[in-house]
Amino acid sequence: MKKIFFVLPILFLGACSDNPDKISELQNRIDSLQLKVDDSYKPGFGEFMSNVQIHHAKLWFAGTNQNWKLAEFEIQEIKESLEDIQKFQSEREETKTLPIIFTPLDSVQSAIDKKDLKSFKQSYTLLTSTCNTCHKAVNNEFNKIKIPDSPPFSNQSFN
Repeated sequence: MKKIFFVLPILFLGACSDNPDKISELQNRIDSLQLKVDDSYKPGFGEFMSNVQIHHAKLWFAGTNQNWKLAEFEIQEIKESLEDIQKFQSEREETKTLPIIFTPLDSVQSAIDKKDLKSFKQSYTLLTSTCNTCHKAVNNEFNKIKIPDSPPFSNQSFN
């Protein structure tokens, strides 16, 4: 049985090398697929950060209303967006500074887990401040984040 597993790949490779037209056809298909991948939509850094900003605001209203399930959902959305930045925008210099945000996010997560409003507000303030520290570090200090004073959407209840 083991001999079959060793013989089949050798026969397959031998068949390919005997048929240059087949190799050329396969290479053309690979090249065509690579062009499609290269041309596929990839969100920009700004789109990802706008998404983070929305969830940052929603997190505030969920937490201050002690809607801990919604706060948990929103912080997970922020984490997913940051993971996507690292995955899809890894070549950006700004991406290298993202780890600065993980400790404050962990603090907010801890406050949510404990359902502790006072701790939530303190850690959220630190998170917001850290966002601005990161923006300054990458020369985007003009993009200043603050604790929101009105919900980002009028059609969502945060209670």
